[in-house]
Amino acid sequence: MLRCLTRYWPPILLTLLFTLLFFNSASYATEESPENSESSENSESSENNESADNTETSEAAAPLMLDTEVEVPHVLWRPVDSEEVKEEVPTMALTPAPPLEPPPLKSITLMLDWYLSPQHAALLIAKERGLYALQGLDVNIQSPADPSIAIKLLSAGEVDLALTRQPLLHLQAHSGAPITRIATLIETSLTAVIVMGEEQAETENTLAGLHYGYTTGEGRELSIPRLLPRSVQQTDDFSPPINLHFDPTRALREGQIDAVADGFYHYLPQQLATEGISTHIIRFAELDIPRHDGLVVLANRDTLTRRAETWSRFTLALEEASHWIIDNPTAAWELLISAYPVLENDANSAAWNDILRRMALSPAALDSRRYKAFETFLLNAGLIEATLPVSRLAVDPHSI
Repeated sequence: MLRCLTRYWPPILLTLLFTLLFFNSASYATEESPENSESSENSESSENNESADNTETSEAAAPLMLDTEVEVPHVLWRPVDSEEVKEEVPTMALTPAPPLEPPPLKSITLMLDWYLSPQHAALLIAKERGLYALQGLDVNIQSPADPSIAIKLLSAGEVDLALTRQPLLHLQAHSGAPITRIATLIETSLTAVIVMGEEQAETENTLAGLHYGYTTGEGRELSIPRLLPRSVQQTDDFSPPINLHFDPTRALREGQIDAVADGFYHYLPQQLATEGISTHIIRFAELDIPRHDGLVVLANRDTLTRRAETWSRFTLALEEASHWIIDNPTAAWELLISAYPVLENDANSAAWNDILRRMALSPAALDSRRYKAFETFLLNAGLIEATLPVSRLAVDPHSI
């Protein structure tokens, strides 16, 4: 039995030891001293303060709702009727902002082929209606003192654009002038052979017997050789054609010549009719001269690529003007004679409707076949030694 107790006594001893320790701790915890009580009260007070702070922080961090009451400190606002408010804050600008300056216009000088006439209508209307300005251009239109200098000034860079007829473009280009057509104003020829007297059944012999005058290389090189065979020019009594220096009216009036090889058929017959002088017209088609543009705008070929955008905008203005003229022919004529009183005469008024039918509605558009055919005509007539490519003579500025 003693061996049995020896064997189990350690666990029993440990159990008794833990029981005594437990009762001792419990009795110590139930004893309250003044210091512990004071400490406990301070601790409780601290915890209460902490709890209050946490509550305030929680309330401050809570999101505002529609029914949340918000109190604004007095120092942050003033009553509407406060005496300290001396001036009102403006709710709108008192003066409008200054307008933006438009970009400067690009200045262009254009030289006409001769004095102002209704055939220049698209150029003039575009200026009067502000169509150039809409394209950022300021076009200065000038009349030459001598029509022969327009292409010379263009070749020398003294003007930006010049007007001429398609046949003269070909002849001048073969003479070395750096010129290129960029727009067409009139799509049919404006010149013809103007013959004194009433129209009659004329033959080659009767035409060959007339004394001719001319104003440009178009008449001298193209129409006169078709009117005067070489055999006639070699006769002893042959009177060679004379240069009229752009004054055919005086020459016909004074009887110096019988016919003008390249007269403007819209104006010259009407002018002479007012003086009692009758005339009739032989059109170039009757002389087997190919159809061609009657009035074209030329640019300098040496600067063509660099100024392509400018010429494109210029032709856009012309196109707008041409369409407006066709849609409003009466208003267009009234605008022309109002802005340019020199145009108001019977000859121009009578020619207006016929010119309208010949105006190009797409000035930039290029009829390559027409220019190629005219080069072939000049070659067959022996006036040139080789043809030039169309790209050397004319371009569509929108495609450069």
